[in-house]
Amino acid sequence: MLIRIVRLTLQPGRVADFLAIFRDSENQIRNMPGCRHLELWQDADASNIYCTHSHWDSAADLDAYRHSALFGQVWPATKALFAAPPLAFSVYPASVEPTTPSLPTT
Repeated sequence: MLIRIVRLTLQPGRVADFLAIFRDSENQIRNMPGCRHLELWQDADASNIYCTHSHWDSAADLDAYRHSALFGQVWPATKALFAAPPLAFSVYPASVEPTTPSLPTT
């Protein structure tokens, strides 16, 4: 599973426009092949900063969405509302196994 986070800093007067775009497209995004989860977060300190948080079966599924007609409509409309460039990154859940420290040999 690939997790995608995109931080969006919006022009303060355009937040309502962004929320309308998100509301109009969120179910279509959730129904894209490979999309398992999508939610919108609002920054705790800055009301014009939002993050999208999505889970994808694979990087190929995310790329297919990013090359879709839907993305071609949603992203340019959203991008026009930015006050700063977006920050986007993808991560995989980490699996950390406990290890036994090496003992010094004497």
